[in-house]
Amino acid sequence: MSPECQLLGTLGCHLCEVAEAVLMPLVEHGLMVELVDIAEDEALFERYSLQIPVLRRVDSGAELLWPFDDEQVVAFLI
Repeated sequence: MSPECQLLGTLGCHLCEVAEAVLMPLVEHGLMVELVDIAEDEALFERYSLQIPVLRRVDSGAELLWPFDDEQVVAFLI
């Protein structure tokens, strides 16, 4: 079973939309991804405003920075 993840991004972010598209096939196979809008949290905005999109594992806090592809995501989840 894959760990739960968060995709940190914000509305109107083109790269965030591309990252979502990369993740969709994995979501269809059971990956749980929560979309987190950093604009709604001052601390997250301060930390990630120049780095989004970021895929973060909920269990370990490990982060995969953009750019990433499906193979990198799978390796990140193992």
